[in-house]
Amino acid sequence: MTGDWTAWPGERFSLGEGLRRVGERLIMVDILTGRLLALPADGEHEVLLQLAEPLGAVAPRPGGGWLAAAGTGIAVLGDSGVERWLARPENGARTAMRMNDAVADPHGRFWAGSMAYDTTPGAGSLYRADPDGTVTRVLGDLTVPNGPAFDADGTTMYLADSAKGVIHRFAVDPGTGRLAERAEFATVESGSPDGMTVDAEGFLWSAIWGAGQVRRYAPDGSLDRVVAVPAEQPTSVHVDGERLVVTSATVGLAEPGEFDGAVLSIAL
Repeated sequence: MTGDWTAWPGERFSLGEGLRRVGERLIMVDILTGRLLALPADGEHEVLLQLAEPLGAVAPRPGGGWLAAAGTGIAVLGDSGVERWLARPENGARTAMRMNDAVADPHGRFWAGSMAYDTTPGAGSLYRADPDGTVTRVLGDLTVPNGPAFDADGTTMYLADSAKGVIHRFAVDPGTGRLAERAEFATVESGSPDGMTVDAEGFLWSAIWGAGQVRRYAPDGSLDRVVAVPAEQPTSVHVDGERLVVTSATVGLAEPGEFDGAVLSIAL
């Protein structure tokens, strides 16, 4: 325990991300090691699969397996790894690229961001994979896209550009997935907005990389709550019943502390 936080057993992850509940288990990825992990409530993590390239985030497929933001594109994963690629749009880019955070919306579309390894400004994009497997580039001029996160009916999308310290909001056409013009939802001056989720009340939670915080924003963009986290680089956040669960990262830290890279939880 540290304060009211509990550090879960197991390793400290280099770039733990993509935390979400799928059925009876919590899952996450460790991006740079290409691992998809399950997090039992009573023990250390289980490696579900491992890729030979970075794994940004996954979402379950209705027929089994996973959709994944991986390497330079979007793939269908089975138990042993990549079954097929829907698209690899970042192959051959001028600078070395990888996929980053991703999520499925309530209508079965999979949204995934890309970024340059060296965080070249504006090199990243946001892609949408429709249920028929078509992949479309829907936004460009992003640097480090994180999220996205959707409200319950899938008509509002939040997307952070972490390098710019801003969270954008978009209206979404639920029938087509088309985005309206972006609007600035919130800005972060200390630290960077990273992974996000929308809770049952429609409030947005954002992990704030570099600040050791999770912030909760009201639907109008006002700051509702700041929760201090005992890890410098929280990366993703999930509201799991009556507790808040957060992943974190050690990458880039010269001397990681005891809880850097841990999965952490606290009662709400």
